[in-house]
Amino acid sequence: MSRRGKLVTFVFAVSIATLGLRPALADKPELYFPTAKVWEKVDPASVGWNADALDQAVDFAMSRKSSGVVILHRGRILSEKYAPVEKPSLAYRGMIQGEDSQGRVVEDVASVQKSVASLLVGIAQEKKLLKLSDPVHDHLGVGWSNATAEQESRITIRHLITMSSGLTDRLQYADPPGTKWRYNTNAYSQSVRAVAASAKMTPNELTKAWLTKPLGMNDSRWIERRLARLSPPETNKLGFATTARDLARFGLLVLANGRWESSTILGDKDYLRNALAPSQKMNPAYGYLWWLNGQAATLPSQRRLRGPLNPEAPADLVAALGARGRKCYVVPSLDVVVTRLGDNPEVIGQTKFDVEFWSLLMKAAPQNRK
Repeated sequence: MSRRGKLVTFVFAVSIATLGLRPALADKPELYFPTAKVWEKVDPASVGWNADALDQAVDFAMSRKSSGVVILHRGRILSEKYAPVEKPSLAYRGMIQGEDSQGRVVEDVASVQKSVASLLVGIAQEKKLLKLSDPVHDHLGVGWSNATAEQESRITIRHLITMSSGLTDRLQYADPPGTKWRYNTNAYSQSVRAVAASAKMTPNELTKAWLTKPLGMNDSRWIERRLARLSPPETNKLGFATTARDLARFGLLVLANGRWESSTILGDKDYLRNALAPSQKMNPAYGYLWWLNGQAATLPSQRRLRGPLNPEAPADLVAALGARGRKCYVVPSLDVVVTRLGDNPEVIGQTKFDVEFWSLLMKAAPQNRK
C-alpha cells in the first residue's frame, strides 16, 4: 500500500475510534423491503450460502420447539419454516395471541419488546417530546417509583433504558443511578409509559403511527397480559405480540439504519448507533435495551461471562432477546436478520440453543465468516 493509502486508512480508523462509529451500520441502499403482500425470496446459493448447511441450521432450530424461524438476507427471505410446538409448556400457551391471516402464530415475545421500546424512545427524542437526560418524573410525575422524591428525581430516561436506574424490581431505591447494572423489567417499562405520556397517546397508538404501520407490521400490537390486573402496581403489565415475519421487518429496519425504503423511521443516526453500542461500563454487552455480542457480558441473572454472549456468532451481532427463546438477531457483517419464536429451546444436558444454532448457521454462511 502507498504512503498516501496508509495515511487514509489510518485517518479513517482514528475517526471511527474517536467518534464511536459502527461502520457496519452505514446505510445500505441495496436492501430490499417487502410490501404488505409480496416478500421476495432469494436462493441461498446465489448469494454465497450453502443451502444444505442452512437447512441443517433451521431444522435444528425447529427441533428445539420453535414455532417459526425467518432468515433474511438483505431483506429477502433466505429461509423460513413454521411448525406447531409439540408438548407446549403452560407458560408458552399463555403467551399465544392467535394467528395471522396465513395461520402463523402471534406470540407475546416477552423481553424482545424492550428493543422495540428502544426505538420508540429514540423516535420520541427525535420528535423533541423528551430527552434521555430528562428525569423520569418530568413525564410521569413524582411518585412513579417506590423511592423517595429526592432519590427518584435523579433517575433519568437514560437510566431506564440502560438498566442502571438503581431500583429493585419493586421500584425501591437500592443504589445511586448509573452506578450498577441490574436487569430490571419493571423499571424499564416506565420508559414506555414516559414515551406515551410525552406523546399524549397510548402505546398502541404511537407504535402504530411511528413504527408498525410504516413497516407493514400488521400483526403486531401491545397487549395487556392476562394476569396484569392481579399483579402488583409496579409490574410491567404490557406484552408485545408479533409474528416471526413482523419481527423480521423490525430487524430489517435496524439493519437499514432506521430507514424503510425511501422513508426515514428513525433519522437520529447518533441515537441508533449509541443504542447498539455499550451504554455503560458495568455491562458492555448492553446498549439501549439491546444485547450486543463481541465483548464481555453480564446476564440478567447477574452471572458474568468472561467472553462474549455467543462466541459462535459474529462479533457485530445485536439482538432483541425474550423469555422462552424469542429472538431477533441483526448481523450487519452478513447482511442478515434472523427471528425465532416458540417455546423454551433449551434441553438439559445438551448444547445451549444459541451456541449450536449459530455454529450451524456459520457453517452455511459465505466463507464461514464470523
